[in-house]
Amino acid sequence: MRTEPCLPRCSSLGACSHPTMPLLAGWLLRHSVVMCLLLHSLVLMTFCFHHAATSCSKSCYCSESDIGGKTMRCSNLQLTEIPQDIPNDTRRVYLDFNLFTTVPTNAFAGLPHLMELDLSHNELSQVEAGAFRGLGSLQFLDLSSNKLVNFNPESFEGLRARANLTSNPWHCDCNLQMALPRVDLEPASLTGIVCQTSDPADIGVEGLAFLLAPDIDLCMVTKKTTDVAMLVVMFGWFTMVISYLVYYVRANQEDARRHLEYLKSLPSRQGKSEESSTISTVV
Repeated sequence: MRTEPCLPRCSSLGACSHPTMPLLAGWLLRHSVVMCLLLHSLVLMTFCFHHAATSCSKSCYCSESDIGGKTMRCSNLQLTEIPQDIPNDTRRVYLDFNLFTTVPTNAFAGLPHLMELDLSHNELSQVEAGAFRGLGSLQFLDLSSNKLVNFNPESFEGLRARANLTSNPWHCDCNLQMALPRVDLEPASLTGIVCQTSDPADIGVEGLAFLLAPDIDLCMVTKKTTDVAMLVVMFGWFTMVISYLVYYVRANQEDARRHLEYLKSLPSRQGKSEESSTISTVV
């Protein structure tokens, strides 16, 4: 059977149509619908992500102004963990009067515009290293009225803000003295570290702002204490050596005395030889 070639069909008016044109039109129509659906989905997902990034955290209240930007208030909500859904365009966050015990590492990552952070009146006893990492725009940090005892400079890594560190039971020792020069906080912020306890305890810094007591050198006191401890240890070793030598000498003297007594208890060969000589002379 001979196959007819696929030729354009022409009408009486001279207009011709190729038989593959309807197929091409249908293919373009189907793919146009698919592309429209994909584009619509992409726009919808972008809108959802933007809404999720800029919406307010659960249980918190958000407000926004043209001058101050977005503010999120989560005060007095009995929260035990730092919220992870803080909008990334937030300028001020208030988390005071909650039940936080720890500020974990990178707790506020993704908030490059944050200018003020209030964590006062919580139960904070630990601020992990890098807790405020990424907050390059932060101007004020409030950690007052918590339970912070030990000052860790790595917790404030790269932070140049003004901080409120008052009303915490700070422990002042050589570690604190060595840590203060390593932070980039505003110097006035460190005056909020008021010693509640100290090491050594009788140094006299309790109730004083450590930064305002420049004459007190806790590391020197610790060094002196360490030197005294080393002298005590050396004296102990010296005493042990002397005691061993005395024991050794006494033990040797006792052995020598016993050996001498043993030799004295033996019969004298010299006496026997003299008796023999006397008898032979007489004979």
